[in-house]
Amino acid sequence: MEPPAISLFAPPYHTLDAVPDLGALHGGWSGLPGISVLWSLEAGDWGRCFEQVRKRPGGVALVVMLPRAEDVAQDREVLRVVEQCRPQSILPSHPEASPSDLRSLLCRTPEDLAIAVTDYLAWRGVVLDGDTRRLVRRTIDLAGEIRSVTALARSLYVSRRALGRRFLTKGLPVPSHWLHFGRVLRAVLRLPSSEDTLFSIACDLGYPDGFALSNQMQMQRLTGIRPTAARECLGWEWVVEMWLRKEAEEGGFCPNSRPARKSDTQELPPQTRAERGWRSQADRKPIS
Repeated sequence: MEPPAISLFAPPYHTLDAVPDLGALHGGWSGLPGISVLWSLEAGDWGRCFEQVRKRPGGVALVVMLPRAEDVAQDREVLRVVEQCRPQSILPSHPEASPSDLRSLLCRTPEDLAIAVTDYLAWRGVVLDGDTRRLVRRTIDLAGEIRSVTALARSLYVSRRALGRRFLTKGLPVPSHWLHFGRVLRAVLRLPSSEDTLFSIACDLGYPDGFALSNQMQMQRLTGIRPTAARECLGWEWVVEMWLRKEAEEGGFCPNSRPARKSDTQELPPQTRAERGWRSQADRKPIS
């Protein structure tokens, strides 16, 4: 029996479920954090599946299973198709995907977490100029070891005020939120993939205890994620998505970061434009 072209892989990650239409996920993905999609290029109509997969909801990780090697050699278009869909992982051809293999893939931390995050932001329509992108990447890089915005600014060789002004004028969340988010993201990545306690992870990241990480302005308030959910959900894209939505609700993003252009929004997933909820600069309020 030929495997389905598109399958859903969701907590508790025991089985793969065929999905006839990914569009059905757009209305209810937020109730299923940690979901991922497997696209088998051996099966189905590439054209129909390509559009569904490319326009999948934010926060849904994609794993692509390639067709047989001889098919790839004969049709190099497959490589371009895969690249445009921005997969989290790519698997070689196999008769049937193993849930255990997929769990291992989703548990992996990206080789360069900062680049992975900024690439995801670009895919979701958060446009950053080169200098700002470098600042964001450096902030995410340093989040695992830097404990304050003052120390962050010193590491970036700018004043704290200048750093804050750069993010503010670009319509982005304040530097402290990027710094805290980088720490929370690292914590969420560790929770399901290790036997470490929340307390030990929190202490490794500079928090006094697990409560400080989970509730005091951090995991729960910054992203809306509870440690129990983080233990059960694999991957990292859903974490970034929940943070983006939380920041948008709180006014952390504003439309003054760049002029709106039709070309900027043509290729975005439909819900990106409809659900951003960006406020004007006057309405912008940081999370207290």
